[in-house]
Parts: sequence; C-alpha cells; structure tokens
Amino acid sequence: MIKRELTFLVALWKANLLAAMEFRAAFISQAIGMFLNDAAYFVFWIVFFDRFQQVRGWGLSDMFLIYGLVAFGFGAAVYFFGNLNGVADIIMKGQLDYYLALPRPVLLHLLSSRSVPSGVGDMLYGLISFFFADQLTLDAFARFVLGALFSATIFIAFMVLVQSLVFWMGSVQLLSMQVFNALLTFSIYPTSLFDNSAKFILFTILPAALIGALPSDFVRSFTWQKLGLMLIAAVIFLSLAIAAFYRGLRRYESGSAIQTQV
Repeated sequence: MIKRELTFLVALWKANLLAAMEFRAAFISQAIGMFLNDAAYFVFWIVFFDRFQQVRGWGLSDMFLIYGLVAFGFGAAVYFFGNLNGVADIIMKGQLDYYLALPRPVLLHLLSSRSVPSGVGDMLYGLISFFFADQLTLDAFARFVLGALFSATIFIAFMVLVQSLVFWMGSVQLLSMQVFNALLTFSIYPTSLFDNSAKFILFTILPAALIGALPSDFVRSFTWQKLGLMLIAAVIFLSLAIAAFYRGLRRYESGSAIQTQV
C-alpha cells in the first residue's frame, strides 16, 4: 500500500517536472529570481550583525543556519507539494471533484499535483546558506536535511489544517495568507528574543519555532530529546491536518464543474 502510493507520488513529481521543462526559461527564471530574493533579504542580517556582533547568544552564523534551514524546508514544501497554499481556494471553487473521482488519497493527490518552480531557488539558497553557517561536517549536513524535512512537514501540515477550516467557515483565503506570512516571518527569528508567552504561542498556536528555531538548534547539537520533540510535533500536526481535512470533506459540496486536468 505505502509502496504503491510512493510510486504514484514519484510519478506525479516526474510529470510536474516534465511539464515545467516545457517552459525551461520560465522555470529557471523563477528559481533564480527566488534565490536572489532570499539573498537580498539576508543582506539586512549581514548589515545588522556587522554592527551588533551578537544578540542574546545569536550571531551571523546562527542566522545563516536558521535562514538556510527554513528556506530549504519551505522550498521543498512548495516545490513538491505546490498546491499547498491553494487548498482552500480549490475547495471553495468546487474543484475538488477531479481528485475525488480518482482512486488515490485525495489530500496527497491534491497537494502534489502541482509544483512551484521558485521552490528550487529556495532550496538552492538554503544549501548555500548552510555552507556559510560554520557547520561543514557530514553529520551536521545530515541533521540539516533531517531538520528541513521536519520543518517542511510541520509547515505543510499546519497550512492544510488552517485551510481545512474552509469546510466550516467558508472563505479563509485571507486567514491562510496571513498565517502563511506569519509562519515564514517568525520562523527565522531566534526564540531568545521572545518572552515566555510569545514562546508558548510560537511552539503551539503558531508553530513557527518548530519550523525554524528547534530544527536549527538540532543541527547545531544533536540530542535525542530534540529529535523526539521534532518527531512528536510533526506527528501531532500531521495527524490533526489529515483528520481535519477528511472530516471536513464530509461536508464538501460538488461544484458541478466539468473540468479537464492534464
């Protein structure tokens, strides 16, 4: 069962890549554009830490690490699961019919049936940022990839969870966009900047710290406790997202739209 779905997933990713390669110039320009956007944004941190060497124990190398990890995880999420930020819109427009008509897991098929080329630029920038983070060892790189995987999983799960509210609340596109931006904004900040109340929010209600701070701390120094926390967080949010989506799916009303999807 799992092997069959993995084969289906790989086939979807291959089809998405082949489709993107039909317009190679657009694919490459989007990836390069996002890479340059990430680099331009990080210039602020370079200037900031040139003036202030450390802020509550965090230096420039730490920012390279957390920004690179978040960029890589986010890039992987939007490239491999490109409909991640369009779930609510697809449901509102009644376009879920196409996925319901096929004998595949609805949520998995929905998320992975599209790729966002700019995600490649994020992943590339994430790898280069890691190179400058003073963590150039094989085991640190393995932790970086693992941390980015957990980061991407929690990011995907939380966005699906928020957008699944569309089944009960109607349009949640504005809320989804605000949550999306908040996750990206707060995930690249060290938790040492916040008080206990803010930390509680960033580890639970808006799990930005689980996307950035905790995985980056795991990369810097391995402990089984940190690995366990990331695993537990990923399982909890993924379970909540799947449960919310499929429970809401019972309330779904077909858009009665005749569609062709290639």
